Amino acid sequence: MIEVGIIGGAGYTAGELIRLLLNHPNTKLDFIYSTSNAGNKVHKVHQDLVGSTDLEFSSTINPEVDVLFLCLGHGNSKAFLESQKFSSKTKIIDLSNDFRLEKDRDFQGMHFVYGLPELNKEAIKKADYIANPGCFATGIQLALLPLPAHHLLNNDVHVNAVTGATGAGTSLSDTTHFSWRDNNFSHYKAFSHQHLGEINESIFTLQKDADSEIILVPNRGNFSRGIFTTAYTHFDGSLEDAKNLYKTYYRNAVFTIVSDEDIHLKQVVNTNKCLLHLYKHNNKLLITSIVDNLLKGASGQAIQNMNLMFGFEESEGLLLKSNYF
Repeated sequence: MIEVGIIGGAGYTAGELIRLLLNHPNTKLDFIYSTSNAGNKVHKVHQDLVGSTDLEFSSTINPEVDVLFLCLGHGNSKAFLESQKFSSKTKIIDLSNDFRLEKDRDFQGMHFVYGLPELNKEAIKKADYIANPGCFATGIQLALLPLPAHHLLNNDVHVNAVTGATGAGTSLSDTTHFSWRDNNFSHYKAFSHQHLGEINESIFTLQKDADSEIILVPNRGNFSRGIFTTAYTHFDGSLEDAKNLYKTYYRNAVFTIVSDEDIHLKQVVNTNKCLLHLYKHNNKLLITSIVDNLLKGASGQAIQNMNLMFGFEESEGLLLKSNYF
């Protein structure tokens, strides 16, 4: 059993992380740190956990835990690690964007590996510090990686991606209220979303001469969770060529599956899966990608990384799924 600590325990990603860790056969939750909820029962905040745990949020930190998950707001992980020191044995998985870009991966003697298993599995196995990818970045990269891996990404990629309300976090804003979100649809941060940086870095890692722009339009959907992404670009081969390319690239990826049938979002909600579907129209290849933004896009992928770091089965503790109806 490995001892686990969580920093920032009140948000959506922390709630999913707690649920997964309580059901993981090789982990014991040592503390869940939350300055705003210290002393409160965890299930008072994460109400789906009533009956599952009597743990309370903590105001103290054990610096000797085996693995630490940082579920803090973007920009806060660096500040936290500057103020708190952990043992040399403590592995850290950060779910913010503080360490995802190459220029930020070395920090106070720690080197953060970008934690996308379908790209960096061998490096993750040897890593002590992980920068967990963003949710949009996960779905989009998994839609595209086989192309630069074979030096075939030489044209612009047009991406349209729709995320559920949980992607905005628990803090209220004008666009997260039910009365605004329900029966509504809008785009935001068109062409300039913060996840483009990590997406482009991964592409250029695989194809240094890639001559393409990722043109991303993110959208807010009127559902709770999941990301539905469509991406299209020029592709000279046949549809069968593309399917063979993708299925070969993901042959050892336990959670990324290329489907021959059309896909829909409910297939991945409450799972750590990414499903992909390919369609060819004239010289355009359309790739559809679906993930749960809180699982494969955040906490599930963080557990997947933890499993790789500690030598567990990659899917350990992640095969929880109800019927989608």
